Amino acid sequence: MSLKNIETNPILERLPKHLTQFIKPQNYEDYSAIDQAVWRYAMRKNVDYLSQVAHHSYLDGLKQTGISIDAIPNMYGMNRILKEIGWAAVAVDGFIPPNAFMEFQAYNVLVIASDIRQLEHIEYTPAPDIIHEGAGHAPIIANPEYAEYLRRFGEIGCKAISSAKDYELYDAVRHLSIIKEAPNTPQDEIDKAEKKVEDLQQNMGKPSEMALIRNLHWWTVEYGLIGTLEQPKIYGAGLLSSIGESAWCMTDKVKKLPYSIEATFQDFDITKPQPQLFVTPDFAHLSLVLEEFANTMALRTGGASAVNKLIESNALGTIELSTGLQISGVFTNVIETNGKVHYIQTTGKTALANRDKELVGHSTLEHPEGFGSPIGKLKGINLAIEDMSPRDLRAYDIYEGETVTLEFEGNITVTGEIITGTRNLQGKIILISFKNCTVKHNDTVLFKPEWGQYDMAVGKEVISGYSGPADLHSFDLISHKISSNTIHEEKSPEKLELISLYKQVRDYREGTNKTISRTKVLEQLQDKFPNDWLLPVELYELAFKGNEKELCTSILNHLETIKQNRPKIGHLIDDGIKIVNEEAVLS
Repeated sequence: MSLKNIETNPILERLPKHLTQFIKPQNYEDYSAIDQAVWRYAMRKNVDYLSQVAHHSYLDGLKQTGISIDAIPNMYGMNRILKEIGWAAVAVDGFIPPNAFMEFQAYNVLVIASDIRQLEHIEYTPAPDIIHEGAGHAPIIANPEYAEYLRRFGEIGCKAISSAKDYELYDAVRHLSIIKEAPNTPQDEIDKAEKKVEDLQQNMGKPSEMALIRNLHWWTVEYGLIGTLEQPKIYGAGLLSSIGESAWCMTDKVKKLPYSIEATFQDFDITKPQPQLFVTPDFAHLSLVLEEFANTMALRTGGASAVNKLIESNALGTIELSTGLQISGVFTNVIETNGKVHYIQTTGKTALANRDKELVGHSTLEHPEGFGSPIGKLKGINLAIEDMSPRDLRAYDIYEGETVTLEFEGNITVTGEIITGTRNLQGKIILISFKNCTVKHNDTVLFKPEWGQYDMAVGKEVISGYSGPADLHSFDLISHKISSNTIHEEKSPEKLELISLYKQVRDYREGTNKTISRTKVLEQLQDKFPNDWLLPVELYELAFKGNEKELCTSILNHLETIKQNRPKIGHLIDDGIKIVNEEAVLS
């Protein structure tokens, strides 16, 4: 995806290519007049209610980010305005992989699913949409403390290691969100997809780092409350954008808990309202909990558990050794005792780096089949190779041209002729290359002379492990295949006719066509679309403002009939009328 179609913003220009593959054009002209009416209703209802219960940053942020109540935000305009607060926004197609989502955040980029929910799902949709992203996430980032939390969360979160089952669950949730929002999906297909998600959720095994950090993301960024347990305010985007749940969450039916690291272990169900929510005293506290969690991640703990997490993920990851050498690949084996790593092995393309920069001569071209190396100290020698001075190295025959047998703890032996060593900028030796080399673990041969040059990593311990490569340029990351695309409705002639009526009313309200007869529009609705409730609410607003009492009465009578026929949407009609009446009192 080229960034040519997007309003330029220096932040977007910094994005690496592997993230730009997820960006899609917004195609603003694809939003119908019904879509615009859905946005307007949801925003009017939200702002009316949220002005009392949302954190003050929300209303301030709406003004600052230029998000209009009357029209779906245009990415061009958003990027112009977000540039002022050091952020940017991009459009994507529904859910994207969690690591990519977090990495966008690390670059100060807000990911916005540009589709909008159907009128039938106006109160809540499990699919990410522009009401959720644009009206929920964007306004709060105008608060600097929160914006920094979001950026830092992305930076740490994109390094979290997923399990193979996480990837499976992501695909299943994405599929479910698409078919649930798609028009005319057979109920049995939805039931089947819901069951798949449920079965996966119940059989995830031990939660991965990504599963745990996603819990933190859910209970803060999506469903967070702020303030006191007795009188909390809303700041989570899921609540700010759900006209049903923002009211429900403020009742005693939803348990309020103080936000702490314990939230990591509280799972959530994306398809149901949340039975409990967490309250942070302030935005700074969010960062304290995030750092507390980061201290438990392989990123900071290293050791055998870091390598094992990467093996379980079955995906591209990196370990860093105490010398700063970074090994990136798919890890498949570790030899360890009591949590101490003696040997690591990758399979397939592997690259070596230092300080996130690939080492010359150690790309995936040089290591296409994998990479294995002993880690740790030599047996019976307290001084690690990395800490040896040139004199020490000479004393142990670790010297160019010498044929040597190095016996490591954990019964790993390396026998061969030393070709050369590679050092880092601090002068520490990080890699030793051998020819005619044999590597063994007890009697098991791990490397044979006929396989060519053997490069041995130097490092007494694994200090870090994380998802993704050390150097982004080492691997082809432009390979994302979306398992399913958002389904767009094929509009029937009837639907096009209804959209045309919505457009007439919108044009009248905006003053672009004042010749439209609203009485005639009402008659057409009563005749052809007797169950549509949102357009009569919009007509009522215009008639009420124009003091047209007779038309108001006709519309209210029609809405009463709809309420009797469709009792489930009665509260939506009542709320729409209430907002119109309240606005009249305020003006």
